[in-house]
Amino acid sequence: MRRWKTEAYLRVAFAAAFALLIGAAGTVRAETPSPKPRSLSPGGLARISNYLEAQVSAGKIPGAVLLIQQHGKPVLYERLGERNVKTHAPMTGDTIFRIYSMSKPVTSVAAMMLVDDGKLGLDDPIAKYIPAFGNVKVGVEQPDGKLALTPQAKPITVRDLLRHTAGITYGFYGDSLVRKLYALAGLFDGDPDNAQFVDRLTRVPLAEQPGTLWDYGHSTDVLGRVIEVVSGQSLYQFEKERLLDPLGMRDTAFFVADDAKRPLIAEPLPDDWFDRPVAGIKEATAPRRWESGGAGMVSTVQDYARFAQMLLNGGELDGRRYLKRETVALMTSDQIGEGSGIRRDPEFYFPSSDSGFGFGFAVRTKAKPPLPAGEYRWDGVGGTFFFIDPADDMFVICMMQSPSQRGRIQTELKQLIYEAMGR
Repeated sequence: MRRWKTEAYLRVAFAAAFALLIGAAGTVRAETPSPKPRSLSPGGLARISNYLEAQVSAGKIPGAVLLIQQHGKPVLYERLGERNVKTHAPMTGDTIFRIYSMSKPVTSVAAMMLVDDGKLGLDDPIAKYIPAFGNVKVGVEQPDGKLALTPQAKPITVRDLLRHTAGITYGFYGDSLVRKLYALAGLFDGDPDNAQFVDRLTRVPLAEQPGTLWDYGHSTDVLGRVIEVVSGQSLYQFEKERLLDPLGMRDTAFFVADDAKRPLIAEPLPDDWFDRPVAGIKEATAPRRWESGGAGMVSTVQDYARFAQMLLNGGELDGRRYLKRETVALMTSDQIGEGSGIRRDPEFYFPSSDSGFGFGFAVRTKAKPPLPAGEYRWDGVGGTFFFIDPADDMFVICMMQSPSQRGRIQTELKQLIYEAMGR
């Protein structure tokens, strides 16, 4: 029997101890819980545990950490398998993961703190903070296969960065002419800081007119640079001072600086892909100047639980307010739905057809039984994902480094969680 394999009911019993590890993450309830919040049955929790155990035993994933927390307390806390199959180090609660795009909600919250402070406006043109963006043209493909450059019909705003409608894309998916230019632009060459990286972005055209299409890309990286300009600090300095340290997110950063903690970094299976251009972020221990607000952070389940509980509580945790309640409500409501004028490309609209997008989160706008409306979420290309369900006063965080399995496991695990709910 492997060291990590214990009976599911024991894991449920151990979950209570986790509340101490994450500082008993808040006792304040969600702002608008359902009249009769649903609960997860013991049998359903056991099926969730058995599912993850089967993924590890079958060699699909090296290991995972799963936290289901409801009413401010963990109801299931799993640490399964190994964080590194070469060293056989077991998964533990302090295992450090590359969270990639789960960095985006953190950066979005940091930006909205500045909005709450009155130092940043949602409808501010970003050229107010990064003047070069005022001159960036829009690339329009012509019938002859060439690219014409046209002026922006309206300026890119902070709101556009938060909801991915800035016309700023990524260069590692799709084959449009602008995306090809992104791929060839040398955005990640050398060791740029945020200012240099964003300057490189201003030298390639926008993929479409601002405010017209949800297009997943470097918008949150640009938002990170806006935070730097407004605050006068580096992105990490600002986030550490205003968000990470106060929340107790001690292991959330842009790389693992402490040599003693490097053995805690989770690694994928040797045959799993893990080398996307998204960033030059594959190496989690290398000091770098680029602090990618969109994809660069490392974190732990313990840390991210503090962040998620703060959001679930409406912007407050342990008596400290980070965001106004109305700000959290705005961030977690659909900003690109009917009446917004925002189009969705079915091929590259990643939130799914039953979901809109807020400021940093996909937001489920239509119930898809057993999945409820109102849940908001995001994930990372390395295999991490989370969702927050205000109606059931619950959040779920699953972290693994299994890029090729992330979509399947996220879908199947979420189905099992909601099937485990009853009235």
